[in-house]
Order: sequence, then structure tokens, then C-alpha cells
Amino acid sequence: LPQGCRILGVPVLVTEQRPDVLGPTVPELGVQDLPRVPKTAFSMVGAAGPLLGDPKIRSVLLCGIEAQACILQTALDLLERGLDVHVVVDACSSRRFGAIWGVLGNFGGIWSLGGGFGRAVFGGFWGILPLIKEPSPDTGLILGGPLGVLGGP
Repeated sequence: LPQGCRILGVPVLVTEQRPDVLGPTVPELGVQDLPRVPKTAFSMVGAAGPLLGDPKIRSVLLCGIEAQACILQTALDLLERGLDVHVVVDACSSRRFGAIWGVLGNFGGIWSLGGGFGRAVFGGFWGILPLIKEPSPDTGLILGGPLGVLGGP
């Protein structure tokens, strides 16, 4: 997702939950050259709030780990600020996706698939097609995965 955003010219903000205790973002994400904002709350809005004050920012794509806590709280805070929020489910992991599935939708958030964001949101599908076609490494973080929930009842 970060590489696709770069191709499309979409700004990327990296936040890290207590990197002093939990460690930094893994190098496999390829975001070493981007500034990182440490945070102690589940939501990143408090730590990165000033960066989100740009009136040109109307939509936010979210991805990350611990979606049942960090992604959900961030999404709810961003929705409260009046922003459009897209959670890219195939770029998230969670121990309890089912616990948050309906909550975000009830508050106006949108569940999205990463392969469609170039075309649907930014019109740059062909520029990111090579990234979409590249197999993602199996991290073991998504057991059963959110797509099982998407396709289920």
C-alpha cells in the first residue's frame, strides 16, 4: 500500500505504537525513508492531529495491525472530524475482525480492498497494477483473514 500511494502521489503518514517498547515498523513495509510519528494511544489522531489539519485532506486510507483497536479508534476519530475513511482490509490484520466489522460501517467508514483503490479512488489503476499482481509475502498475521468475513454471512 505505501508503494502504491507513492506511485499515485498520495501522502503517507507512518505512526508507531510505542516503538520504544514494541519495536519499530518492520522493514518489509518499505517505509524506512518516511517520517514516523510515535503514539501511545490506540488512535493516531492525537499524535498526528496537526498533520491532518490540512483542509485539502478529505479522505484517508488506513492500514495496519491490531485493527480491532488502533484502526477502529483512528477511523472513528477521523470520521468525527468529517473525513472520509477507507480501511484497506487486505492491508490490515486483527485478532478480532468480526468485532469491528459492523461498528465502522455504522459510523460511515468504508471497507475497501487495496487492489481497487488506484482505480476507484485515485484513477491510477494502471500505475499500480504491477504491485497488485505481485504476490504478498505470507506474514501469518491474518489467520482466516478479513476476506473470509467479507464473503461470509
